[in-house]
Amino acid sequence: MEILKQLIISFLSTIGFSMLFSSPKETLFHTGIAGASGWILYFITTNLFNSNIAGSFFGALTVGMLGEIFARLNKKPATLYITPGIIPLVPGAGMYYTMLAFIENDFSLALSKGVETFFISAAISIGIIISSVLSKSIKRMRQKD
Repeated sequence: MEILKQLIISFLSTIGFSMLFSSPKETLFHTGIAGASGWILYFITTNLFNSNIAGSFFGALTVGMLGEIFARLNKKPATLYITPGIIPLVPGAGMYYTMLAFIENDFSLALSKGVETFFISAAISIGIIISSVLSKSIKRMRQKD
């Protein structure tokens, strides 16, 4: 039941951010699918590996791959699907708690939260880069044949 709730909320939030970014209406459903799939994979891998960093990596990889696939199917830029799709994965709470710990002069907690937030951000970036490189490699292989 929890996973269904997570799926619905992530789908709707991704569509909401997509509308906020003025994405074309015909891309909203696919953007929601990419964002919800990335969030569900994040939710499952975070619970499986007990690591937000691994969950963020696999979630971003999923959003990136689905964004590239939807971009080819609909002949639209992949950023239309990837940018709103990764919004649910962005570690906003980590940044907030890092700043809160700094304000409260708890520097060890601030350092811990800041480093974790940095690694989550790096995992998201690496997931998007890997999906983009894989997509371009597959495209080059098809053009050679």
